Amino acid sequence: MGSAERAAVFDVDGTLVDTNHLHVVAWWEAFRQAGHQVPTHAVHRAVGLPSTDLVAHLLGDSRDKDQDAGISAAHKALYGQYVDRLPALPGAGPLLRRLHREGWAVVLATSAGGAELSALRRALDADDAITATASADDVDEGKPAPEPVEHALELAGVPAERAVFVGDTVWDMLAGSRAGVRCVGVLCGGIPRTDLEKSGAEAVYADPAHLLSSLRGSPLA
Repeated sequence: MGSAERAAVFDVDGTLVDTNHLHVVAWWEAFRQAGHQVPTHAVHRAVGLPSTDLVAHLLGDSRDKDQDAGISAAHKALYGQYVDRLPALPGAGPLLRRLHREGWAVVLATSAGGAELSALRRALDADDAITATASADDVDEGKPAPEPVEHALELAGVPAERAVFVGDTVWDMLAGSRAGVRCVGVLCGGIPRTDLEKSGAEAVYADPAHLLSSLRGSPLA
């Protein structure tokens, strides 16, 4: 699809749009409705996994798997209350536009799909700068598997060695590292710097605005 020389691949939730804690509340309530008390700190660390993987990660293999679909559906409905007013994180749109102007293929790689992905794109308001989107609907395995990042690179037509992946979770850093791309972490999703670095982040910034202001000395220079 793309003819750019290099690709900047971005996670969206918690990286470009301020949604992680909304997801935490929605998942916490979905679990509560199904009779499970899951601490919010545990939910927070699982955010970024695909829905089915998140439920399995938090409830374990001994859970009643017949509940999985209902819990995921409840999360989707609860989170859906917020989608018309999701806020982009500071500097998110300007960062994507700057990279686009500088010749990067900007690709979104997200576990969101459908209406949720449309809402995230509306929040970003930077469609003119986005080359392609690799969503959960396009891959068999979500992060931390490398497939979402590899699919994003295919869409951009750029090899891993000429790409950088920006994300906010451990799952993002693991997926990017396994795909062979350089990884940049942001702290705006609420995951500590040390966790991001241990999982493969080469550099860590506060948020998109911080990355934008530090672009010259970053892996995206």
